[in-house]
Amino acid sequence: MTRCGTVALAGRPNVGKSTLLNALVGEHLAIVAPKPQSTRIPVVGLLTRDDAQFIFTDSPGLLEPEYPLHHAMRRAALRVIDDAEVIAYLHPLTEFPAPRLAQVAKLERSPRAPTVTVYTKADLVSPLTASDRPLPPDAIAVSAITREGLDALLEALRARLPESPFHYDPDEIATQPMRFFAAEFIREAAFEQLHEELPYSVACEIDEFREGAEPVYIRAVIYVERDSQKGIVIGEGGRTIKALGAAARAKIETLLDLRVFLDLHVKVLPKWRRHEPSLKRLGYATP
Repeated sequence: MTRCGTVALAGRPNVGKSTLLNALVGEHLAIVAPKPQSTRIPVVGLLTRDDAQFIFTDSPGLLEPEYPLHHAMRRAALRVIDDAEVIAYLHPLTEFPAPRLAQVAKLERSPRAPTVTVYTKADLVSPLTASDRPLPPDAIAVSAITREGLDALLEALRARLPESPFHYDPDEIATQPMRFFAAEFIREAAFEQLHEELPYSVACEIDEFREGAEPVYIRAVIYVERDSQKGIVIGEGGRTIKALGAAARAKIETLLDLRVFLDLHVKVLPKWRRHEPSLKRLGYATP
C-alpha cells in the first residue's frame, strides 16, 4: 500500500524551512533570503519516492506579530500545522536544545499530528561539538547544504505518513500556479537587491502572464508603501529595477525552462502591510 500525506515544515523564522524544502524536492520553489520572515504564504512542494508521496508545506515562521501582515502570516503558519498529517519541527542545531513546538507556536496543547524534531544547519556545527549534543531518539540532524541526514529524515517522515493513494502525479513537484512562483521570485530578487528594511515593504502582483509563445510575457507590479521607497527600488537611471528584473527573470526562466520577458512596474500602495483590504487583494490571509 502506498503512503501519502501533508508534511508541515514548521518553526521560528530563519531556521531553514525554505532551504530544506528546496533540497527535498530538488527544485528552487521557496524563496531563500538571509533576512528572516521572507516566507509570507505557504509554499507546497511535492516529492514522490518509491511508495511514498510527501506533500511538503513550507510555512511562514512562527513569529511575534507586530502588524496585520504578521498576524496573517502567523495564522497561515498555524493553519498549516493544524492541517498537517505529519509535522517536521525545525530548529537550528547551533541553538540546541529545541523548545517544544507548542511553546514556540503558543498552542494550548500539542499538535495532533505526529512530530519529528529536525535540527537544521548541521554543517555549521563541528563533529566535536555535535558529539556533545546527543539528540533525542525522535530527532534528526540535517544539512540542506551538504544533504546530510536527508535520507534519514525522509524515512522517518515516511513511517508516519498515512496509508493512502497518491494525491498527485508522481512527476509533479508543485501545486501552485506559475504566476505565484513568478511573484515570489520577484520578491526574492528584492531581498537580494535591496537593503535594510525595504524588502519587508515590498509586495508583488502579477497583472498578466501570457504563455503559449516564447518568450513568456509577464507583467508584474512591485508595490511599496512610500514614494521615497519607489525611488530607491527604481534606482538612479533605473539601474536597481533593471538588476532586480534580471535576477528575477533568471529564476523564473530556470523554473519554466523557457525564455521570459519580464515587464516590471513600481507603484505605491500606502501602508499595505497594515491595511486589511490591501492584504486581501495581495493574497494574504485575513480574518
